[in-house]
Amino acid sequence: MREHLRICPQEYTCCTTEMEDKLSQQSKLEFENLVEETSHFVRTTFVSRHKKFDEFFRELLENAEKSLNDMFVRTYGMLYMQNSEVFQDLFTELKRYYTGGNVNLEEMLNDFWARLLERMFQLINPQYHFSEDYLECVSKYTDQLKPFGDVPRKLKIQVTRAFIAARTFVQGLTVGREVANRVSKVSPTPGCIRALMKMLYCPYCRGLPTVRPCNNYCLNVMKGCLANQADLDTEWNLFIDAMLLVAERLEGPFNIESVMDPIDVKISEAIMNMQENSMQVSAKVFQGCGQPKPAPALRSARSAPENFNTRFRPYNPEERPTTAAGTSLDRLVTDIKEKLKLSKKVWSTLPYTICKDESVTAGTSNDEECWNGHSKARYLPEIMNDGLTNQINNPEVDVDITRPDTFIRQQIMALRVMTNKLKNAYNGNDVNFQDTSDESSGSGSGSGCMDDVCPTEFEFVTTEAPAVDPDRREVDSSAAQLGHSLLSGSLVCIVLALQRLCR
Repeated sequence: MREHLRICPQEYTCCTTEMEDKLSQQSKLEFENLVEETSHFVRTTFVSRHKKFDEFFRELLENAEKSLNDMFVRTYGMLYMQNSEVFQDLFTELKRYYTGGNVNLEEMLNDFWARLLERMFQLINPQYHFSEDYLECVSKYTDQLKPFGDVPRKLKIQVTRAFIAARTFVQGLTVGREVANRVSKVSPTPGCIRALMKMLYCPYCRGLPTVRPCNNYCLNVMKGCLANQADLDTEWNLFIDAMLLVAERLEGPFNIESVMDPIDVKISEAIMNMQENSMQVSAKVFQGCGQPKPAPALRSARSAPENFNTRFRPYNPEERPTTAAGTSLDRLVTDIKEKLKLSKKVWSTLPYTICKDESVTAGTSNDEECWNGHSKARYLPEIMNDGLTNQINNPEVDVDITRPDTFIRQQIMALRVMTNKLKNAYNGNDVNFQDTSDESSGSGSGSGCMDDVCPTEFEFVTTEAPAVDPDRREVDSSAAQLGHSLLSGSLVCIVLALQRLCR
């Protein structure tokens, strides 16, 4: 029969205009599902690894706090318990920083040591009464006298750069997850829907139900339909490279696990330094702040040696609780690096991933016996390059190259902002996460780098990925599953009707 179809060739057909409309809608749904399932690998990578890293870092902080509390209760007893809020506040602020709170790490750590000095100064001088003003004067001598030795300086460097890297990396996993989830939900244009219908179902209307689209024909259709997604690739690849570099920092000098595990021992060492230097520290404070008033007789009866009559036990790593449900940071980082490398170029290779599946196209080896949009024959037009501007002459999809997708542009901006924050974290510089859509970045806690530990600027090294990664098995299997499910539901009824009509 002959029908005046709007999409399929105007020749002998088994379809009606009503069937063509239904098949167009079916094409749209299948394309949306196909893109979502083909990007399944990259989405699940960011979702699952974000969960693992976040659980790891939170558990690491909980374990470090518990370990310090247990150790200090054994070592200092009531003295610690009476002053435990100083240490609890330290961990509260570290947790608040990690979860995105507006915490200046350097100021917070300085405040911790100043408060600890105030408390300890009273304990080593129980024979005196100290007013609030006097204690405030004492805290001002923290940097000058170095009562805790070199521990505060070293710990500040280690804590700031490790927490900056950890927080920024988890934030990067969050941004990657959100961008991947959003971009994988496509809304095809009318021009794209027409091209999809022509590629997927016009062969049925022509009585060629077993003939699949030519591979190059499929590529041009997909490149036209996914032109804006392909434009995401440049910024996405820069983002992945920055994530990989911060991951290397987590393995090396910015390893938060190696900082937090022995933090109780380091703080205890600082307390021992203070105890050993108590006489010199007190003398200099008295000289600078004045002679304090004597305390009531009951309080002054206690002496400093009785207050600190127990030294801490040596650090034993084997007593540590296992962090992150039985794993280590090194294993987590090794795993995420492998997954991140596989996710490079994922958006520009979507057309190739979809079209190379045998259930979607006739394949590259069968370029004569395939549907070229008009008949069963070779597809002659050249394959378009990637991206929106390259679709100006796309023979299959009408693409308005003057109107970039604003939604995709928003995701590009989100990636650009996150990449900038990762660059800062790579160099040990703090960034503000209160508003992740804000492109500005502040230097809250400084670099946290010693002279030769951090480079003076971000050394950006890109890692190449093949156009179509043969090891991306999860992506391929997702596309294959969808390909096999192309003819499903109400579509089966339409196809069977077409086959009967075209006999």
